[in-house]
Amino acid sequence: MSVSLAAAAPSPTGTTTHCPYCSLQCGMRLERVGRTLNVVEWSEFGVNEGALCRKGRTATGLRGHRERLTSPLVRDRATGEFRAVSWDEALDLVARHLTELQAESGRDTVGVFGGGGLTNEKAYALGKFARTVLRTSQIDYNGRWCMSSAAAAGNKAFGLDRGLPFPLKDIETADVVVLVGSNMAETMPPAARHLDRLRAAGGKLVVVDPRRTPTVERADLALQPVPGTDLALALGVLHHLIATDAVDEAYVAARTTGFGDVRRSVTAWWPEQVERVTGVPAADVRALADLLAAHPRAMILTARGAEQHAQGTDTVLAWINVALALGLPGRPGAGWGCLTGQGNGQGGREHGQKADQLPGYRSIEDPAARAHVAHVWGVEPDSIPGKGRSAYELLEALGQPDGPRALLVFGSNIVVSAPRAAHVTERLASLDLLVVADMVLSETAAMADVVLPVTQWAEETGTMTNLEGRVILRQRAITPPEGVRSDLDVIAGLAERMGQRLGQRLDFPTDPEKVFAELGRASAGGLADYSGITYDRIRDEHGVFWPCPATPEGAVPHPGTPYLFAERFATPDGRARCHVVDHRGPAEVPDADYPLHLTTGRVLAQYQSGAQTRRIKELPDSGPFVEVHPLVAARLGIEDGSLVTLSTRRGELRAPAKVVSTIREDTVFVPFHWAGVNRLVNDALDPTSRMPEFKVCAAALKVGGHR
Repeated sequence: MSVSLAAAAPSPTGTTTHCPYCSLQCGMRLERVGRTLNVVEWSEFGVNEGALCRKGRTATGLRGHRERLTSPLVRDRATGEFRAVSWDEALDLVARHLTELQAESGRDTVGVFGGGGLTNEKAYALGKFARTVLRTSQIDYNGRWCMSSAAAAGNKAFGLDRGLPFPLKDIETADVVVLVGSNMAETMPPAARHLDRLRAAGGKLVVVDPRRTPTVERADLALQPVPGTDLALALGVLHHLIATDAVDEAYVAARTTGFGDVRRSVTAWWPEQVERVTGVPAADVRALADLLAAHPRAMILTARGAEQHAQGTDTVLAWINVALALGLPGRPGAGWGCLTGQGNGQGGREHGQKADQLPGYRSIEDPAARAHVAHVWGVEPDSIPGKGRSAYELLEALGQPDGPRALLVFGSNIVVSAPRAAHVTERLASLDLLVVADMVLSETAAMADVVLPVTQWAEETGTMTNLEGRVILRQRAITPPEGVRSDLDVIAGLAERMGQRLGQRLDFPTDPEKVFAELGRASAGGLADYSGITYDRIRDEHGVFWPCPATPEGAVPHPGTPYLFAERFATPDGRARCHVVDHRGPAEVPDADYPLHLTTGRVLAQYQSGAQTRRIKELPDSGPFVEVHPLVAARLGIEDGSLVTLSTRRGELRAPAKVVSTIREDTVFVPFHWAGVNRLVNDALDPTSRMPEFKVCAAALKVGGHR
């Protein structure tokens, strides 16, 4: 099968595209100078105005890397060695094994695991392939571990989940911005300039984080709660707003339901009680509430620090209750929003690679949604399987009697990124067949039976949806190496082979623009309606905000929707829902054996599992480390740079200590970009979002160990 990678011809000044990393999807140009591919400024793209972090500036560093895969690999299980094979041999082998396994054990014996870095076209094609060719319900993706708690809360409160219901630049127009669990200065540096402009204009910044990060250094008010207590803090803020008559009663009466129950539920959360639970001084709880009450243009933005908890959905709902009490959502320069993490964390879940969703952010359990999508796909609605397992539950079921015996992995490095990673690695090893599509031999690909070499971002065209809900276009700038294919080609090749074996014929285009047009038809009428968006519009307008429905031929095109909720919410009655929530605390709390809180996060130079960034020589890679407070270090005899052993009930990590005064005395911090770190974290799940509790568990620390 030939490789089909449609793209516009490069312009005289280079190819306009977007960064391959975080959810900002910063605009950039790629220019070829001889054999060199340079990243240069694209100042016209408004999200970053030409600014890039060091990861973005060095994004072409993987091109020509000695570890780049250029041939399919098949592993000999007896020896563990890989051998290079042709594409036909690799795809024939995979199709044959999948067909045989399903004939023997049923459709759900094959699972599919996607990624929040896949383009919208790939995510759509992957979901379509799982549900029409494999006809398995067992599909989910690593975006479940990104912002699923915020998504669940947004759907519950507003009837719709879009990370930011306003453009990111609106941060500059607010009077107060509250960041809950976000280290914006390191995780998305080009966005931090909005915070600087906010403060230059007289606005105030509040940061809630157990660490004193570079983002906190910009703050006018910094709150350092015990990890896992952000919900209690929100309850205390709301209690004080009610006690001081700061609630916007007219807004609450006109635009919400359920606030009366919420009002009664927070009566016990006075600031002194909050201080006992969170460690945040009561005076600071009151100061935050008073600051919000005094400024009608206020924003509350949550991120992974607040969301990656077994009570993450309730935590976000608690902060949304604060925003609704103050009448913020739908007001210019105000509201609640989520700072999405992965590059396509937003679009990646909208079009079908999530266990419970169909394209257009439709519920897979909605008969009308199933009928609409089935018509686009050319199948019967009843043939589309129902809701499957969430990401961690899918991985935990691998190789079990009622779980998948084969797994296809696209765009995810599970061995590094999964919670309780050692256990998940065991489950991967128990499979009859593991197939991984990747650019390099990641830790997960190294375990695979079949590895399929696929294109990287500069070698292909496709759309992404950034944290604002802006659909943008990455454009192909260079030709992929010989032997490398697009994920769309891989999916189409498997669909063709399996269709022949099963006696069916389904259309899987490999031209991304054709896939996007089909995605638009499948999403039409859904919450995330892309049907009015085209590649040409994205190029001309530097991105289009969804929802953007198609209009009749000859009519003025829909302009897209940068702002949501100005007049009504996406609920049947147009009102937002206030939800009663209460603080339960982390699933695992410190005790005599494990006396510290462990929390995890990111560092500036690395991204996600590090499969790309750790291979770029310009990015510093000193490995994981353990941040520890000086008082704890002195008590345990730990010196800065000395080797320590960090242990939890799930495993151990040996790494050098960083003795810092910027962390709570009862907390240690480890960045998660390296193998071994997520072996420590708790796999307790949020009952609604199924988000694992990455951000807090009980830990112990001691001097020494062997690396």
